[in-house]
Amino acid sequence: MLLDTASLYFRAFFGVPDSFRGPDGTPVNALRGLLDFISRLLNTYEPSHLACCWDNDWRPSWRVELIPSYKAHRVAKSGDTVVAEMASSTGTTPEVAPEGLAVQVPLILAVLDALGIAVVGKNGYEADDVIGTLASTAPMPVDVVTGDRDLFQLVDDERQVRVLYIARGVGKHEVVDNSWVQTKYGIPAKAYVDYATMRGDASDGLPGISGIGDKTAASLLNSYGDLEGILAAASGSKPKISSAVAAKLGAAIDYLAVAPTVVAVVRDLDLGVSFDDLRCPTTPAKPELFAELTELLGLGGSAERILASLANDP
Repeated sequence: MLLDTASLYFRAFFGVPDSFRGPDGTPVNALRGLLDFISRLLNTYEPSHLACCWDNDWRPSWRVELIPSYKAHRVAKSGDTVVAEMASSTGTTPEVAPEGLAVQVPLILAVLDALGIAVVGKNGYEADDVIGTLASTAPMPVDVVTGDRDLFQLVDDERQVRVLYIARGVGKHEVVDNSWVQTKYGIPAKAYVDYATMRGDASDGLPGISGIGDKTAASLLNSYGDLEGILAAASGSKPKISSAVAAKLGAAIDYLAVAPTVVAVVRDLDLGVSFDDLRCPTTPAKPELFAELTELLGLGGSAERILASLANDP
């Protein structure tokens, strides 16, 4: 089970009341919510291996160089947000987060460390790239837990890679396989990168192709297989694509030359861990530290539930 950790703790922060605080007043709603989410997922799926995948760089420079608008709107520009130094397992990475959440990220890392739940990141890359690498190399079935539809590109029925999509909540998550993607978007999961490239995604600052929406993108992919096939059909001596659509593709040719690289997750990172390192613990790796953090932060029932879930005693 690969967790898109930020996707979970952001959801927890906005979904769990900020009245959940430690004895000293420190907010712990994101931390407690994350622990409860993990507990629920462990109870439901009982994974043998578990990794909290981390954004060591939430907006990698190499992606920004290709598409400058990539996540540009998430950069703090007002007093409503702060540019916090989000601690990672190997250093710090600038990220935009509400102040009440920024203070909790180091606490999340400390608690995960005390529990012995692996945190995996890679400098210069996003959690999506870590997930892509682990999902593509795992010698076992994989469940990816995320609210990010970009990771639908990893769905692979043959390799038993699914996405547990939490957009409607962890308790109401959807199990995404190829049939789900086909029904939802009218394309196979393997075509999702090209589909997302053409459609664009405002939440990631990806403009897409002006005038080509979901249905047209799906129709083109079903007719010509992939983006390369679509461009070939539009630019041949006897174009098979209407002049109007061909003109839209032509106007976006510079974008199309780089966008697939930005949209596609990296699948071959050297993460410095083996799958044996990702075995799900059954007891805390540092029990005294976990007990200390539980008392210090007032984790209460959330601590009890995660311990029971790790012990497979829900």
